Amino acid sequence: MQVVATAGHVDHGKSTLVRALTGMEPDRWAEERRRGMTIDLGFAWRTMPSGRRLAFVDVPGHERFVTNMLAGVGPVPAVMIVVAADEGWKPQSAEHLAAIDALGIRHGVLVVTRSDLADPGPALRQARAHIDRSSLRNVESVTVSAATGEGLDRLVAALDRLAARLPVPDPAAAVRLWIDRAFTIAGSGTVVTGTLPAGTLSEGDELLLGTRPVRVRGIESLKQGARAVSGVARVAVNLRGVDRADAGRGMALVTPGRWTVTGCVDVRIGSAESSGRLAREMILHLGSVSVPVRLRPLGPDTARLTLNTPLPLHVGDRALLRDPGRRVVAAVSVLDVRPPPLTRRGAGAARARELASWPDRPGGELLLRRHGVLRPADLEVMGCAPPPGAVRLGAGWVADPQHWESLRQRLTSELTRHAADHPLAPGIPLEAARLRLGLPARRLVAELAQPPLRLAEGRVYGPSAEPGLPGPVAEALRRLRLHLRAKPFAAPDADHLAELGLTGRLLAAAVKAGAVLQPAHGIVLLPGADQEAAAILATLPQPFTAGQARTALNTSRRVVIPLLEHLDRCGYTERVNEHRTIR
Repeated sequence: MQVVATAGHVDHGKSTLVRALTGMEPDRWAEERRRGMTIDLGFAWRTMPSGRRLAFVDVPGHERFVTNMLAGVGPVPAVMIVVAADEGWKPQSAEHLAAIDALGIRHGVLVVTRSDLADPGPALRQARAHIDRSSLRNVESVTVSAATGEGLDRLVAALDRLAARLPVPDPAAAVRLWIDRAFTIAGSGTVVTGTLPAGTLSEGDELLLGTRPVRVRGIESLKQGARAVSGVARVAVNLRGVDRADAGRGMALVTPGRWTVTGCVDVRIGSAESSGRLAREMILHLGSVSVPVRLRPLGPDTARLTLNTPLPLHVGDRALLRDPGRRVVAAVSVLDVRPPPLTRRGAGAARARELASWPDRPGGELLLRRHGVLRPADLEVMGCAPPPGAVRLGAGWVADPQHWESLRQRLTSELTRHAADHPLAPGIPLEAARLRLGLPARRLVAELAQPPLRLAEGRVYGPSAEPGLPGPVAEALRRLRLHLRAKPFAAPDADHLAELGLTGRLLAAAVKAGAVLQPAHGIVLLPGADQEAAAILATLPQPFTAGQARTALNTSRRVVIPLLEHLDRCGYTERVNEHRTIR
């Protein structure tokens, strides 16, 4: 199915034309039929000669109902713009065309109706002159008379060709159904309708209506029940457990976790008028919603919009800004749905310079460069996929390559500076490192701590630092290892420890970091010496004496007594009178 909005200032002729094409009455209200004026959205459809089904959204033409008109045009991929041969191009035609152009709608048909009342040539030439300067340039033109039927067959053929040319949207895309009607059916409950531009709606789906989870009870498309419907399509959705008062035009049904609901966006203004000349308070129209916004100009064609009501958005969304008082319409492309705060002096100008090089539809590579590190789901809710060149991190994050390398360099610099300022504690705790680098999770710091950086006991160490120890002590430990290589239990005496520099605060730091084992004051061994001693003593006949242990460990009584007491405390050995056994 495809959906076409019928726009134009000539209400009576437009509705009559839709009626002649479909055999259906698009004007739903008695007042509309009485006054010959479309007030609200009307709906009709027909099967084309090719077998395609084409739905029509008939929108009001009068200037008093521009908001209703935009609610109907906003979600559709194509338009049928109608001009009367006996009236020609009118200011309201120009306002409709400006809105269509701002929304970037490129597919359509120009129809000059009432050809039985006047020569359609002048109106056609006049309309073409305007349309060919818009996004609808080069669309087909047809002249018809709904009263006599002249030209209707040509119009049907043109619409069939139009439907065949329209792009087929992705059925797996995230659903965002802008509601244009909501009503209650006895026995079924609340039903909402709208134009589904992409994605697939299925019975049983759980969606969000605003922030509220709702479930799809049933679906109809053009009065036919369906288990599932893919865009583009007109759909009526029966929602389970939703009161009529909780649903209305301008609300959206969306796939959970696939959209960024935001009240602040950075946008590109696509009109010839500078953002600085636009009003500071305007109306934003997107889909079927119209919401007041406050505009802060950034650059000549960029601005920040603060929305009165948060909306589900993706980067690249097309919308329009309207100043009803001045009849100014400006095209809008959403550049960033998670813009940075502008609190520092000069931040607005810096942001304008950054946005100046951005395309109207930013991709994942650009957004990842802007944010540095994100989860793939963060990019998805913004409307993008992770770029191929992203750094894939084991913690479920992706990073911009240049940003990731700069973080590694910053972390190395921070560690070097911290080690110089705190020689007894050269490592930085993970949380402190996370805060310094502005990262969203500690595990990302651990990902950065690759050789020559090191991670130990919740702290990150630089390339020259022994975990928990300053550089001089690292050298002392190297020499201690050399001393204990041949006789691992021959702990150096106090004089030798002083020569190594392992005394006082530095020795305490080494013990705290686990770089040495100190069974008792003045006895310094390498880590794991107690486990190694227990393994050797297990080979002796049980029980054994302190003298037998001293001989087996090839050490002195000064060392073996406090070492055995340490083994007792740790549960490796058990003392029985003057003997010990391995547990």
